[in-house]
Amino acid sequence: MKRAPRIAIVVAIVAAVLAGRQWTRHDGDASTAVAPPLAATKPAPPRIWKLGSLELKPCELPQPHSGLSTAAWCTAFEVPEDRAHPEGRKISLRLAIVRSSAQVPAEDMVAFIAGGPGQSAAESYPAIAPALSPLLSHRNLLLLDQRGTGASNPLSCRDDEPGAPGGVEDESGFDAEAVRKETLACLDRLSKHADVRFYTTTDAVADLEDARRALGSPRLDLVGVSYGTRVAQQYAMHHPEGLRTLVLDGIAPNSLVLGEDFAVNLDTALKAQFALCHADAACRKRYSDPYQTLYQLRDALRANPHKVSFRDPQNYASVQRVLSEYSLATVVRMFAYSPETAALLPLSIDAAAHGDVGPLLGQAKLLTGDLGDTMDGGMQYSVICSEDADLLRSRPEDKDTILGDTMIEAFRTACSVWPHGARPADFRQPLKSDVPALLMSGEFDPVTPPRYGEEVLKGLPNGRHFVLKGQGHNVVARGCMPRLLDHFIDKADAKGLDAGCLERLAPLPVFVGFNGATP
Repeated sequence: MKRAPRIAIVVAIVAAVLAGRQWTRHDGDASTAVAPPLAATKPAPPRIWKLGSLELKPCELPQPHSGLSTAAWCTAFEVPEDRAHPEGRKISLRLAIVRSSAQVPAEDMVAFIAGGPGQSAAESYPAIAPALSPLLSHRNLLLLDQRGTGASNPLSCRDDEPGAPGGVEDESGFDAEAVRKETLACLDRLSKHADVRFYTTTDAVADLEDARRALGSPRLDLVGVSYGTRVAQQYAMHHPEGLRTLVLDGIAPNSLVLGEDFAVNLDTALKAQFALCHADAACRKRYSDPYQTLYQLRDALRANPHKVSFRDPQNYASVQRVLSEYSLATVVRMFAYSPETAALLPLSIDAAAHGDVGPLLGQAKLLTGDLGDTMDGGMQYSVICSEDADLLRSRPEDKDTILGDTMIEAFRTACSVWPHGARPADFRQPLKSDVPALLMSGEFDPVTPPRYGEEVLKGLPNGRHFVLKGQGHNVVARGCMPRLLDHFIDKADAKGLDAGCLERLAPLPVFVGFNGATP
């Protein structure tokens, strides 16, 4: 099994897990005449779709760790790596269009911007397709892998060499020197094909505008998820003429320094999620105080990190890991992202506190998979080191939280050796725009809480912010949100949406046993 190095795990912003959907396009008419004998046939010429100045060909977008794929139309889109010197090195971006089923689609085009930083739009699309696929009945959908991700000159810091240093699962604590060493090794590999200073949000916004113009200058319906909301807001600030509507899910305000609030946001979300257990008699009787149990387990592991064994839930093979306060924090943070896993957290913590780590670490393995295969850590560093790292400070109030200041220290350590790009002077200015905007947050989001959405809404007079009860990070596919999204983009009107259907959403009951929430 490939190990994910520190550089991939420490800085990962875990995406919501959503179901995939396939899309297939059929050409021709089944009622046409019988084809001539095989010997007389000639190979059909390749199909080409001319859109703006681009020529696209049929392609399949594979979903990592799955046999599923999405039918699309693709081309390689070339841009200068350093826009200040366009005569220099060019890089190729993967541009894909999921084609509308309408004979005459709307002139505007939906554009999905993935999270991370470091996730590919094309690779992330199958997971979010249930939310976006209704839009295809009237509109084409643009998937542009942000430079440094997916098939766009990826800045991958994976180490596939045999005997490579282990990842967070093998560590008993944060090791700054090890992070620095791995960061430098990754930088050395990437420097052979990339200047990592030019893989920032600002560069991505310029790429997206170039792609829009090459496609014939349609106005865009931008859908940004998690880190993608930063890209979407920056695009709205600098290219308002290219924007028709704006959708932000799991919102990161322009003022946010990525990483600064991770510890306090997680702790707040855990308290709110565990309060559901306290309010339920059966859960309260079974677990007493899950928050207290979590911190007792953390303290025990701080004093005695140790190797544990559990069964891999996918193949039942025996797996050994070092369980430490550091790995516990990483696992708990992943559990907090979605209501399904958050409902399992008290049970998993209680089992681990009594010596059974299987539920906790087994579920974590399912959540992460080979995270390094779907997250390009080098691009993540290029963004954070250029845009956030100089403003990051360890805070005393974070030290005793479950996450502590480890992630901040990891960012600062890596960025001490990673080359920095430029951050525009207006980068942190709040977005002010009259564009119709739909904002959404999860009530228990551990990384981009609802207060972030309220902050961004202040600059959007034609915007509306929905907070989905009992939900976590990234909610566009929850409940009736796909239908509301479809109505919003169709009418370009958030204020007029009838959102009564969202009232049916509620937190999942906490599991009091492996059979579910009932005792």
